[in-house]
Amino acid sequence: MSEVITFNALLQRMLDRVPDTVDKREGSIIYDALAPAAAELVQAYIELEGYLDLVFVDTSAESYLTRLCSQFGVDRQAATYAVRKASFKNGSNNPFNVPIGSRYTIDTLAYSVIEKIGEGIFQLRCETAGTIGNTSFGKLIPVDYIEGLASAELEDVLIPGEEEETDNQLKERYFEYVREPAFGGNMADYKRKIKALDGVGSVKVFPVWNGEGTVKLVLLDSEYNIPTSTLIAYVKDEVTPDNSENGLGIAPIGHTVTVIGAGTTTIDVGITVILANGYSQEVVTLAIKETIGNYIRTIREEWEKNDTLTVRLAHIDSRTLNVDGVLDVGTTTINSTENNVVISAENVPVLGEVVINYA
Repeated sequence: MSEVITFNALLQRMLDRVPDTVDKREGSIIYDALAPAAAELVQAYIELEGYLDLVFVDTSAESYLTRLCSQFGVDRQAATYAVRKASFKNGSNNPFNVPIGSRYTIDTLAYSVIEKIGEGIFQLRCETAGTIGNTSFGKLIPVDYIEGLASAELEDVLIPGEEEETDNQLKERYFEYVREPAFGGNMADYKRKIKALDGVGSVKVFPVWNGEGTVKLVLLDSEYNIPTSTLIAYVKDEVTPDNSENGLGIAPIGHTVTVIGAGTTTIDVGITVILANGYSQEVVTLAIKETIGNYIRTIREEWEKNDTLTVRLAHIDSRTLNVDGVLDVGTTTINSTENNVVISAENVPVLGEVVINYA
């Protein structure tokens, strides 16, 4: 609304509608009768301003945003369940096969067996949706007694669990939907459908990469890490079931689709740091490594939107300077050179060794 409605202005408008033959001074009967109504109306105008924002996607939020987007077929993505790898052994420390559907706990989470991978190795699905299912590792405890089972270990994350889509993520997908029409296996169509699959965080589409009718899909998982072979196989089966070109999956008829995980470029960092008084090298070293690791992750998050990625010395320096206990930063190297590192389209940076020298 362009006009700002104030209490005094609204009350005056109401009083102006009362005949001048009636006492309208402050404290009069009519004044005291209209003032509370004016206060409530001003509050209603304020709330109306907020409701106006809720009817437009760019300013809407929560359930209002969900309903707006669903009108165009863009539904908010629900939280998904992590799929994990677990190994089971008997009293002789040999692989042990457990029943499909058997349940196990670790920390506050429960997992159920859904598929056999190999002897004594199974896929488990977390019974709690979200990223929490990606976090625990170690000893599993069976919910019910299983004769012959001596040990169970929760290991790799095969398909990461994801949280419910945030408002900003939903808005981004909505605007992609309306601005980049998807149809018939074009790039927008592949991107939209692949990213809707559980565990997929980013995808790059390379059309006609190996001749007519060929498409290459390069993936990162929902944690922006290299996808597991399990996730790649799942996506491949959704795109071209039974490896056919008959249009039975996401891929249109005649498309030969290759699904792979992104390649990696190892980033080794060397940095010279001047330590502030009162701080220990051990604590600061851990903080610096975490900071640089977070920077590398932010680069991976931008991978899908960029042809190439660049790991920059200046960004490493600036982030390191913000670490508590770092007084100054000296020479910094990436992969033993004092240059930025440019990463090719199909690769993402992975943090390798971080060597910190204290001056």
